Parts: sequence; C-alpha cells; structure tokens
Amino acid sequence: MAAHRPTGRLTAVGLCVVLVTLLVVAGVLGTRVRRYQAEESRRQEILAAARQTVVNFTTLDYRHGQTDLQRVLQGATGDFERELSGGLGQLRELITENRAVSRGEVLEAGLASHDSDSARVLVVADSTVSNRSSPTGQRRHYRIQLDLRREGARWLVSDLEFVS
Repeated sequence: MAAHRPTGRLTAVGLCVVLVTLLVVAGVLGTRVRRYQAEESRRQEILAAARQTVVNFTTLDYRHGQTDLQRVLQGATGDFERELSGGLGQLRELITENRAVSRGEVLEAGLASHDSDSARVLVVADSTVSNRSSPTGQRRHYRIQLDLRREGARWLVSDLEFVS
C-alpha cells in the first residue's frame, strides 16, 4: 500500500504563501508609486509656479502696466513681495514713460532643490523688449533663480534673483 502524501494540502499552502507574498509586494509597490506620483505632482506645481512668475515678470506693457504688475505681485510673498510692492509706483512710471512693451518666454526651468514647503528653481528665459529708444525691440536673455514657498495650496516666489 502506498503512503498517503498530503500533496493537495501542501499545494494549497504553497499557493497561499505565494498569494500573500504577491499581495505584500503589490502593496509595497503601490505605496511607492503613490509616493512617487505625489512627489512628481509637487515638482510640477513648483515648476509651473516658477515659470508663470518669470513670464509675468518679463511680460509688461505700458498700456496696462498696473494689471501686469499686479499679476506679478499675486505670485509673490515675503521679501520679494515687499520689495516689489515698494517699487511698484516707480516701475509703473518708468514703463509708462518709456512706452515699454516686453514679451517674456521661458526656455527652460529646473528644480535645484525642494522639500515639502520650499524650493529653489533655475529658469532660462528670453524677452523681447521695445520702448521709445528701441521701437523695433531687442531680444534679452535671462538666467533667473527663484526661491519659492508653499503657502496653503499655492507656491509663491519669496526671492527672485538674476544670475550670470
């Protein structure tokens, strides 16, 4: 008489072990994917805020200078907001007096560093500027470093610096 082997039971136990292992691996991978997606979403939010601020900062028109400058101010916070607010009248006057029109464009933007509530972004931008002394316009090239801070659900620029 042949010895009775519990192969059916071993197979069932083996399948259960494999299934539990697969579920654990799937859970771990799912958590990592969600974490990566949240991180990538934050990175994109930061870059979008920096790009928009640079476009706003390099796009000004004397015919609606107050509106253009307010748009820059809405994306600012901290020292940058204070400095900008303090010089807003002079800047508006200068733009109007010179009949300045500037159209900015971001060429590249990269995240230098970031954490959950602050970031540093480097931006390369061009702007075509026309005014009384250059009515046909001149192309200008900028490298700009921005420091951003998260305030509520928004990323705002706390410092903007031209770098060479």
